[in-house]
Formats: sequence, structure tokens, C-alpha cells
Amino acid sequence: MAPIRTACAVLALALLAACGDTVGEQLLYGGGAGAGAAVITDGNIITGAAVGAAANLAYCQQYPSRCR
Repeated sequence: MAPIRTACAVLALALLAACGDTVGEQLLYGGGAGAGAAVITDGNIITGAAVGAAANLAYCQQYPSRCR
């Protein structure tokens, strides 16, 4: 189980570093990072994906110069 958690942690960190150029990409990357974080912390994957997508979209819309 530890290798799966490690892989999910690496994926979540990689997705957090990527912001996306379009709204769809921002939602996808944020959702992936949130879902990965939920897997690592034994949280609800759907909730994690929704929160991650919303947070990434909000951040990228608020600070577009930081997301390129």
C-alpha cells in the first residue's frame, strides 16, 4: 500500500505545480491534485476533487500571472 500512497503523493505534488492555461485545464489539474490529496489522507475522493478543482480555478482566476 505504501508504493501507491507514494505515487499518489508525487502525482498530487506534480498537479499542484501545474495550473493550466484554460478553465478546463485548471479544473482538471486542481481536481486531480485534490483527489490525490484525499487518497493520501484517507479522505473522500469526490470531495477532494471538487475542493481541489474549485481552489485551483479560484487561485488561477485571481492570480493569472502566477499560473503561467
